[in-house]
Amino acid sequence: MNSTESLKHKLQSLLQPAGIIINGPSPWDLQVHHEQFYSRVIAQGSMGLGEAYMEGLYDIVAPEEFFYRILRSGIGEHTKPADMIITYLRSIFINEQNKLSSRKVAEQHYNLSPELYMSFLDPYNQYTCCYFPDGNETLDEAAIKKLHLICRKLQLKATDRVLDIGCGWGGFAKFAAEHYGCHVTGISIAEEQIAYARNFTQGLPVTFMNCDYRDIQGCYDKVLVCGMIEHVGYKNYHTLMNIINRCMADNGLFLLQTIGRNDTATSGDKWIRKYIFPNSQLPSIQQLGAAVEGSFIMEDWQNMGIHYYHTLMAWHRNFIKNQPQLRRDRPEYDERFYRMWEYYLLSCAGAFKARSIQLWQIVYSKNGVENGYKPLR
Repeated sequence: MNSTESLKHKLQSLLQPAGIIINGPSPWDLQVHHEQFYSRVIAQGSMGLGEAYMEGLYDIVAPEEFFYRILRSGIGEHTKPADMIITYLRSIFINEQNKLSSRKVAEQHYNLSPELYMSFLDPYNQYTCCYFPDGNETLDEAAIKKLHLICRKLQLKATDRVLDIGCGWGGFAKFAAEHYGCHVTGISIAEEQIAYARNFTQGLPVTFMNCDYRDIQGCYDKVLVCGMIEHVGYKNYHTLMNIINRCMADNGLFLLQTIGRNDTATSGDKWIRKYIFPNSQLPSIQQLGAAVEGSFIMEDWQNMGIHYYHTLMAWHRNFIKNQPQLRRDRPEYDERFYRMWEYYLLSCAGAFKARSIQLWQIVYSKNGVENGYKPLR
């Protein structure tokens, strides 16, 4: 048995508990095109698997099903490369999400062409989990249901001053201003997002600012952090919570929507951090609990993880459908770029389906809601 056959045999043995066969007939089976694939994955784990897909060394008909089976079987825990200790130590001793380094994710990811994102998002540009309570909603319907759910949980009214930290392309601000009549201030550190959002919400009582959350000023009745704390880092959670507490009215409400881990860690997946969200990290229940202690009362906690699986699959369908037009409009995005995005969308979909990661909507109050908070679903 030569070295390539030996590595293939080793990898096949690892994959066996997940029911995955190399060059097998099922849509979740790996179809390997180059023998270099085996050494890359054995040596580099998730980084090698992701980069090999980007380079076309293998294909999978249904990558989301491949990752679902990998994660449900637990075999990924046995294939972590040794250099993960370096990532761990770096996250312990360095604040990777300080003011300067936190802008890296805006420059690399959120400042990509808006045409890319609009090719797969809904009309309100929700680049976070949508809500499929009946299971048969379209993406557009699920986005509107999610927005209404947030607004109702925040108990929005026309006199509210609302702060949207990490406002994206202005979708929530537009929706809340149109349907609930409130004034929304959105902050972001991504210039492309701010420029798009200002144009998107013309004529509405909405303000957008290029502002780091650490520089927030003013007083607000309601605060939303939706899909942003994943970029804050565990060293800064307490700082974020203190700032929100300081700028929120005594009887205000704060809704946090975030992807969450099942365990506590100080770093994230190396491939995601390199190619998609630099310096990103998913919080755990323990980390969020410690961060809000002394600042807020937790009123409601809803797990919507499976809804993110449906969201990502809908995004991917739109991404594939609109790719020909996007390729014509944006020739700078090459085949490697599209394979990277497909891998990102579908690997995350598999992780949510496997319940390996979660999506939480958490409602906090500053002093406790008098007579109790009534949860909504």
